[in-house]
Amino acid sequence: MLLGLDTSTECLHLALVRGEGVWTRREALPKGHGHSERLLPALDELLAEAGATAKDLSGVACCVGPGGFTSLRIGVATAEGLALTGLPTWGFSAFELRAAALRAAGHADRVWILLDGQRNEAFTQPWEAHATDPAKKLPIAALPDLIGGEPWWAPETFLPKLTALDGAARITLDEGAATQRGLAALTRACMSREPEAPLQPFYLRETDAELNFPDAAAHLDETHRKGLAR
Repeated sequence: MLLGLDTSTECLHLALVRGEGVWTRREALPKGHGHSERLLPALDELLAEAGATAKDLSGVACCVGPGGFTSLRIGVATAEGLALTGLPTWGFSAFELRAAALRAAGHADRVWILLDGQRNEAFTQPWEAHATDPAKKLPIAALPDLIGGEPWWAPETFLPKLTALDGAARITLDEGAATQRGLAALTRACMSREPEAPLQPFYLRETDAELNFPDAAAHLDETHRKGLAR
């Protein structure tokens, strides 16, 4: 039984995969209640639903970003904690998860995946069967020229900031259901990959502290500042 988890957004996503069996959960966390409060209880509840316990887990696939700094660390730390019991771990990006969700909803052609980078910026990466270019951080104002009339997808919470993009080219889907199906499919696919130890977060941007106090972070290389690119 493999566990897949995603804590990169305000929603918590979990998936358990065992043979052909799949159990998933999506929780939109109420204001004031974070991933640290709900992740392990939600996992216990999902394991009980599957008639299993943590001892039945044989591996963990975890979203490593980009996303919220704190929420990502909670997910990665949980996966690393389970790894201490001897479980293999795999990492996947937030872009790969959304690409898997799009495929699960029947969208297999080239598409730009856009994630909210805050500060009037976007995290972007084009996908087909695989990523066709490295992920980038760009001003939202630069997106129309970058994407043109190509198909694109963004989370519903990001759409109010993307009014300058071609709405006719936007791909729509049931975001919650598609993400759960995509996470299950991606978790199963991780079985054919080499395990990763330790998991390396992928932030794609510096923290506020690094921007506000650049001299204090000057000794860090790009991997430590922005995480391991995927």
